[in-house]
Amino acid sequence: MLVAAAVCPSPPLLVPEVAAGAAPELDAARAACTDALGVLAAARPDLLVVVGPAEQPGRGVFPQGSRGSFRGFGVDVDVHLGDGEAGERELPTSLAVGAWLLERTGWADAPIEGLGVGEPLEAERCVEAGREVAGRAARVALLVMGDASACRTLKAPGYLDERAAPFDAEVARALGAADVSAIKNLDAALAHDLKAAGRAPWQVLAGAAEDAGLAGALLHEDAPYGVCYLVATWS
Repeated sequence: MLVAAAVCPSPPLLVPEVAAGAAPELDAARAACTDALGVLAAARPDLLVVVGPAEQPGRGVFPQGSRGSFRGFGVDVDVHLGDGEAGERELPTSLAVGAWLLERTGWADAPIEGLGVGEPLEAERCVEAGREVAGRAARVALLVMGDASACRTLKAPGYLDERAAPFDAEVARALGAADVSAIKNLDAALAHDLKAAGRAPWQVLAGAAEDAGLAGALLHEDAPYGVCYLVATWS
């Protein structure tokens, strides 16, 4: 059963070594992520599953101990999903950012697994995957990685799209209210157009939370670089 969830953004820029001189610009987001992980720890889960968007090679389950790296971004920073034997596959970037957040806060409260989710995965399959994750242990917590739209400004990765701000506002409202139905019903095609990589992981969360009766709180909302970053907790 799902007992708590934290929703965090997944840009590599959260890692100060990657952000370099721009690191202070995401200090507020990092602080909110730390607070969100505190909510997970307080729930005393038996298992923590980190869920995030992934390209084809990074999809599927990653066991505890799986390794990730930010060497592709020009920095000598490696991470692991908790202690254990490292698997053969390297974590996708979103899960590596999640692992970095957990290491930064000294997570030692429960075993950790990872789940990379493909951006095209249909809502129904996301929800089904969430139900399966929630059944993995008596007390399951989720760390859900993913950004909202990347189309908020002319210089955004997806250029300016006037649909982005309303989409982000509805996602922020739904995550802040733990509105499972609204998250399930997010428009996948619109999310794709707006480059909202968090859509599928959020719908995995919705599936996991169906019968959990959790309350939500929105801890952070900002759109630096034209990308919307949200931090929320369900507990």
